[in-house]
Amino acid sequence: MNLALATLGAVLILIAFRKLGRFRLAIWQIVLGGALVVLLGGSITPLAACRAIDWEVIGFLFGVFVLGQALVQSGLLYRVSFRLLRHIRSADGLVLAVLFLSGLSSALLMNDTLAVIGTPLMLTLARAHRLPAALLLLALAFGITIGSTMSPIGNPQNLLIALHGGLDNPFLVFFHVLGLPTLVNLLLAWGVLRLAFWGSFHADALVHAEPDRSDPALMRVAAWGLVTLVAIVGLKMLLAVVNTPVQIPLGLVAAGACAPVLLASPRRVALVAGIDWHTLVFFAALFVLVHAVWETGAVQAILPRDGDWLRGVAPILSISALLSQLVSNVPLVALALPLMQAVGTDTQTLLALAAGSTTAGNLTLMGAASNVIIVQAAERRGTHLGFWTFFAVGAPLTSLNLLMYWFWLG
Repeated sequence: MNLALATLGAVLILIAFRKLGRFRLAIWQIVLGGALVVLLGGSITPLAACRAIDWEVIGFLFGVFVLGQALVQSGLLYRVSFRLLRHIRSADGLVLAVLFLSGLSSALLMNDTLAVIGTPLMLTLARAHRLPAALLLLALAFGITIGSTMSPIGNPQNLLIALHGGLDNPFLVFFHVLGLPTLVNLLLAWGVLRLAFWGSFHADALVHAEPDRSDPALMRVAAWGLVTLVAIVGLKMLLAVVNTPVQIPLGLVAAGACAPVLLASPRRVALVAGIDWHTLVFFAALFVLVHAVWETGAVQAILPRDGDWLRGVAPILSISALLSQLVSNVPLVALALPLMQAVGTDTQTLLALAAGSTTAGNLTLMGAASNVIIVQAAERRGTHLGFWTFFAVGAPLTSLNLLMYWFWLG
């Protein structure tokens, strides 16, 4: 019996139903339990488990969480959103704005960043405008996932393809080839949400109330952190456009984002204590569990052996989207890249791998890390977004998204 694979299956089932007898489990508790099972069962050694954790990703999330906490606690997040959304008067316009603003922003700031910052804002907007929280949370999740497809820094798997896929100018290639279908997919997301929540799109005019300046001192510090984050990401983009070998690690991006808050705010201890530590535990445990499954070779055995799927847009889109649900999109792309280079591939198939592995995030809660961040951040604030609610809307949307990329790239 393959203990690691059986444990992963049990984890996915528990996440889908979230109950164990009378107890309701959080996603981080389920994944942590799975990691402990494979560790205690001998599927992975303690040293290998420690090495399996991507500490750079953990550090990046920590920095973004600290900045996000400062943006929320200072009130800056709500003041910025008021200025961006104050002219929108309809529920349709608000959902469209959430989809496109989160989509375009995630292409530049990376999807997990937008998930951290956007979740408390969606809950506030839902209450203020009498809309279901699930509608705006799904709009945020779908917008983040879809928008990140068209950028080499939109998500970690795209970054792998940009760095190791042999693309001459990744920014221009991604935006040129995937930009238009991605924008169409954002419109499709609005259509699917409109059908799924047709009774919630009321005709009442939206009234936006200007938020108070809750903490001006912290607001200034948070603004410096946000400006620093955008500046470092902008520099990262510039270095990629001029095709220099110099790379800015995620750890430096995170350090720049949270440094003003940690160095200049007297509330630093409370802000750090208030971040979403459970999500950091989730990611560390997920790295351990996925690595244990990966080392068994079970997932690799599922892949077709002839290699033809590595040359076709349709097989790459479908297989990468489905297998990303099992072992996450980043390990899948890490395996597929050398295989594709061995059989010979072109730009279209590399971008199909990016589109398929990223679009996988719209299928289930576990399809993208940003989904988990949104769900757990919402649950900390008393709002539950269930696995089946996500799947009921995400499954048809994923099919439409994949068809659009197949039509465009095929």
